[in-house]
Amino acid sequence: MSLGPTACSYAAIILHDDDIPVTSDKIVALLKRANVEVESYWPSLFAKFAEKRSIGELIANAGGGGAPVAVVAAPAAAAGGGGGAAAAPAAEEKKEEPQEESDDDMGFSLFD
Repeated sequence: MSLGPTACSYAAIILHDDDIPVTSDKIVALLKRANVEVESYWPSLFAKFAEKRSIGELIANAGGGGAPVAVVAAPAAAAGGGGGAAAAPAAEEKKEEPQEESDDDMGFSLFD
C-alpha cells in the first residue's frame, strides 16, 4: 500500500494551514523533512489538484452531512442544564427496527 496519497494530503493541508502556496516543490520539501518517501508523481498530482480546487473548501466540506447533526446536538445538551443527567438519554437513543409489512396492513391478503 502506497503512502503517497495520504502523505501528500497531509502535506497539502499543512501548507494550506501555514498560508504557503501548495506546489509540488513545497510538498516534496515537506515530505523530505518528515522522512517520508513517495512515488515521484504524487506531489505533482496534488499540486495540480490544489491549483483547481480550494484546499480550504475541501476541508470545510469534508464531513458531508455530519456537521449539522453535531451542531444541533451540542445546543440541545447545553439546554438541558443539569449536566450529565441531561446528556445520558440522548446517548442511549434506541434504534427502532423496521417492522415487516404484512398483507393485513395493506388492506388485502392472500386468502381474501
